Amino acid sequence: MKLDALRMFNVKRFADSGVSIEGFSDGVNVLCAPNEAGKSTSFEALNALFFVKHSSTAADARTLRPYSGGNCLVEADVTTPRGRYRLTKQFFGRSHAKVLDLATNQILSQADEAEAFISDLVQGGAGGPAGLLWVRQGVTGWDRRSKAEEDSEKNARTSLLQSVQGEVETITGGRRMAEILSATAASRAELVTPTGRPRAGGKYAAAIDLRDRLQAELQRLDTEVQALREALDRRASIQRRLAEVDSPEERQARLEAVTAAEAAFEDARLQHEALKTLEAELNLATERRSAVLREHGQHRDALARLAVLSADLQAARSWHSETVGRRSAAGDAEKTARAEADQAEEAVVAARAALDQGDAARRAREAVARSQAHRDSLAQAIGIRNEIETLSAKIAAARVPSDAIRDLEALDVKIARLTAIRDAARPSVAVEYEAGAPARLQLDGQDLAGGEDHGYDGHATLFAPGIARVHLRSNRPDDRGQLTALEDARRVLLASIGVGDVDAARARQTQAQHLEGLLGVEKARLAVLAPEGIDRLQEIVAADEDIDPGLLELDLDRDALQATYEAAVERRRAAVTSLGECETIRSAADAAYVAAQTALAGLEAQEGQLAAILGPVDTREARLEALAGSLALLQEAQVEAQAQVDALRGRVTDLAIAEAALRRVRSVKEATEREVGSLREENASLNAQIRTRSDEAVEEDRNEMAEALAAAAARVASFEHEVAILDRLHGALDAARAEARELYLTPVMTELAPLLALLFEEAVIAFNDQTLLPETLVRKGLEEEVACLSGGMREQLSILTRLAFARLMARDGRPAPVILDDALVYSDDDRIERMFNALHMQARDQQIIVFSCRQRAFQKLGGAALQMTAWTP
Repeated sequence: MKLDALRMFNVKRFADSGVSIEGFSDGVNVLCAPNEAGKSTSFEALNALFFVKHSSTAADARTLRPYSGGNCLVEADVTTPRGRYRLTKQFFGRSHAKVLDLATNQILSQADEAEAFISDLVQGGAGGPAGLLWVRQGVTGWDRRSKAEEDSEKNARTSLLQSVQGEVETITGGRRMAEILSATAASRAELVTPTGRPRAGGKYAAAIDLRDRLQAELQRLDTEVQALREALDRRASIQRRLAEVDSPEERQARLEAVTAAEAAFEDARLQHEALKTLEAELNLATERRSAVLREHGQHRDALARLAVLSADLQAARSWHSETVGRRSAAGDAEKTARAEADQAEEAVVAARAALDQGDAARRAREAVARSQAHRDSLAQAIGIRNEIETLSAKIAAARVPSDAIRDLEALDVKIARLTAIRDAARPSVAVEYEAGAPARLQLDGQDLAGGEDHGYDGHATLFAPGIARVHLRSNRPDDRGQLTALEDARRVLLASIGVGDVDAARARQTQAQHLEGLLGVEKARLAVLAPEGIDRLQEIVAADEDIDPGLLELDLDRDALQATYEAAVERRRAAVTSLGECETIRSAADAAYVAAQTALAGLEAQEGQLAAILGPVDTREARLEALAGSLALLQEAQVEAQAQVDALRGRVTDLAIAEAALRRVRSVKEATEREVGSLREENASLNAQIRTRSDEAVEEDRNEMAEALAAAAARVASFEHEVAILDRLHGALDAARAEARELYLTPVMTELAPLLALLFEEAVIAFNDQTLLPETLVRKGLEEEVACLSGGMREQLSILTRLAFARLMARDGRPAPVILDDALVYSDDDRIERMFNALHMQARDQQIIVFSCRQRAFQKLGGAALQMTAWTP
C-alpha cells in the first residue's frame, strides 16, 4: 500500500476549515512546517482513518474534535496492487465510512464493510504489522506503556517473523511451534485462567462445583445422621429420668413434706403473734416510765436554774440603766459636731466658687489672645482643602487604568507582527528590461520600474503593450480577519481611555503622576495646620468666641482667694475629724445599749419559761413529790412485763426457719412437676424426629452420597493432573523455542545489520527473545543495555528497527508506508545525516513519510517536499 494524498476538514486546530497534502511519491516524502502548523494533527487524522472506527466516541476519536465541536472528516487516496482507492471517514454527527474506486469512480463499500476493507489494507489494524511502522511524536519503543499496547506490538512482530521465516525443519521454531504452543494454551485455557484459577463455565470448574456441592450435601447428611443418634441417646436418658422422679411413691412423699412444713409454719406464726402482743405491752410501760422520768427531771432542774437566774436579772437591769445614760450624752455631742461640720463645708464651697471665678477670668483673657491665631490657621486650612479638591478632580480626569497602556503596547506589537508577516508573504513581481526595450510593463495601470519588487493583493493585471494582458492571482486566503480584530480592539481601548494613541495615554499618565505629587504636598501642609481636621479647628475657633464679657472686667487677687480657700478647707478638716470621733463614741454607746437590752430580754425570757414549767409558787414542792411516787409504781409495772416477754421468747419457734423450710419443699415439688412436664414434651418431640428420620432412610442416603463424592473428587484430581501436564508441556516448548530464537531472529538481524553499519563500526545488536526488541548493543567489545543508552541513541535504534521490519513486510508481500512524526529530535548533526542516508537506503522500494518542525535540520534529508493547502470537501 502507498499513500497518495491526505485531506481533512474540521479536525483539531483546523476548526471549520480544511487542508490537503497532495503529491506523495515513492521513496522519501518530507513535510516541514513550524510548530502548530498541523503536522501532528495530520498524523493523528491518518491514524484515525486507518485504526479508529467511524462510529467510535472513544478518546482517539474525541481528540480529533476542535473546541467548537462539529463533525470531523478525514480522506486519503492510496495505491495498492489491486488498484487506487479513496478512503473516507466522518466521525460524530452523521458518521460514515466509505471506499471509492478511483478508476471507476464507484463506491465499493460503506460502513462496516468499508472498515473491514481499510483494516485489511493495514493487515489487522493497529495490532497488525503496519502498526509497527507509524511512529507517534516522542515514541521510541522503550517508553512506559500499557501492557495491552506492548502485547499488541509483540504479537505483530511475532506474526511477521513467523511469516517471513517460514517453517524451519525442527518443531522448535516457526509456525508449527506457534501452533503447538497455541493449541497447548487453548487446551489449558479451557480448564483454567492465566493465573491458574478454574475457568468459569469450563469442565474443570464444573467438576469442582459438583465436588463442592456433593461435599456440602454429605456434610448435611452427616449432620442429620448425627442428630438422629443424639435424639435416640437423649430419649433413653429422658425415660430413665422420668422413671426416677415421676413414680407414685415420689409424688406422695413430696406432698406429705409440703403438708408438714405448712403445719409447722402455722404454729410458729401463732407463737410470734403472742410474743408481739407482750412486747407491745412492755414498750407501753417503758414509754410511760420514761415520760414521768423526764417530767420529774425537768421540774427538779427548773427549780435549781430559777434560783441562779434571780441574781443575773438584778445585774442586767443595773447595766441597762447605765448604757441608756451614756447613749443620750453621746447623741448630744454628735449633734454639736455635725453643726460645726456643716458650717465649715459652706465656707469651703463659697471660697471654691470665688477661686473658680478668678481662674475663669484668667482663662478668658488667655483665650482672647489665642483666638486670632486659630482664625488665621482655619483660613489657611480651608484654602488648602479647596486646592486638594481641585487637584483630586484633575487627577481623576487625567488618570489612565494601570493595565491599559500595557494592553495597548501588547496590541501594537501583535499588529506590527501580523503586518510584517502579511507583507513578507505578500506576492510580488519583479521585471528586468532588456537594453533598449521599446515599452514598459504596467501593473494595474502603473508602469513597472525595472529591478524593483512590486507587491499586490488578491488579483492584479499585468499589461504588456502589444503582446498580452496577464491576470495574476495570489490564491492566498484573506488573512486580515485577525489583524482587523486587533485593530478594532485597539480602537475600542483608545476610545475607552479618551486618547488618540498610546503616546497621548502615556502623557496623561505622566500628568496624573505629577498632580499626585502636588496633592501629597498639600495634604502634608493641611496635616500641619489642622492635625485633627478642619472640623475640630472650627470647633476651637467657635469655643474661643464664646467668652463671657463680664469675666474680662473682673480683677481679683488670686493669692488672697487661695489663702481664704485653704483656711476654709482646714476648718472643714478639723470639723470632720471631731464629727468622726463623736460618731465613734455614739456607735460604741449604741452597741452597749443593744447588748444590755438583749441580755436583759434573754434573762427575762428564761424566767418566764421556768415559771411556765414549775407552775404556781405554792404547789411546786408538792408536785415534785407526786412525780417521784408515780415513777416508782411505773418501774414495778415495767419489770413485770419484761419477765413475761422473756419467758415466752425462750419457748417460741424461729418463724424465718419455718418459712424457709416451707418454701424449700414447695419449690422442690414445683420444680419436679415442671421438669416432668418438660421431659414428657421433649420425649414426644424426639419420638416424632426419630420416626421421621427413620422413614427417610438418612443413613442409606449418606452412604450413597459418600460414594458419589469420591467419584467427583477423582474427576477433579484428573483435571488437576491434566493442567499440570499442560503447564509442563508449555514450559518445555518455551525452553526449546528459546534455544532456537537466534535462528528465529535471523531475518530482522539481516535487515538491521547494514543499517546499523551506517552509525557504528563493528556494532552488534542482541534481541530480547520475549519482546523481540533490541536488548543490548555491543561496541568495541563493550556490552551496553539499550535502556541505559542516551535518548538520541534509543531513538535512532527505534527507527532503524522499524525500517528493518518495514523491509520484512515488503519481502512478505505486505508493503506499508513508514510514517515518522517529529522523530530524531535528540540526534546530533552528524548522526542525523547518517540517519537520513539510512532512510534513503530503505526508500528504494519503500514509501517513507516524515513530519518535522526542524526545517533547517531536515533540509538535508532531501526527498519529495510536501505542502499543506486549503481544501473544502
